[in-house]
Amino acid sequence: MPMKVVDSTVSSFGGMFEKFRSDAPNYKASFILFLADKDPSTSLSWCPDCVRAEPVIYKKLEASPEDVTLLRAYVGDRPTWRNPQHPWRLDSTFKLTGVPTLLLWDSNNQAIKARLEDHEAHLEHKIDALLSSK
Repeated sequence: MPMKVVDSTVSSFGGMFEKFRSDAPNYKASFILFLADKDPSTSLSWCPDCVRAEPVIYKKLEASPEDVTLLRAYVGDRPTWRNPQHPWRLDSTFKLTGVPTLLLWDSNNQAIKARLEDHEAHLEHKIDALLSSK
């Protein structure tokens, strides 16, 4: 089965996350990827780490022999993300400090099992380790 990808924004995340959580047991591995929005004028992410990490993450997840689901959560434009009051910075579950952040979701415990932060999310061996820890 190919990787299932669902996109959300800050405003749509609540409903999308609930659906993701209820669907997660149907997959061998469930991931959440927090990313910067794309700049409408260039169609490119304003975040250089996201630009570097996204293709590597997708390549690794798509190559997984198991059923994988990915919830992509876009944090907003640069000023929105830089706000210390951003909801995902304050959220006790996610505690985001940077983007991209890749989370392995444990559907049994309904919790984060493992994570890769912005400075390591592009490293293939780290993504492989995350995949193998499911």
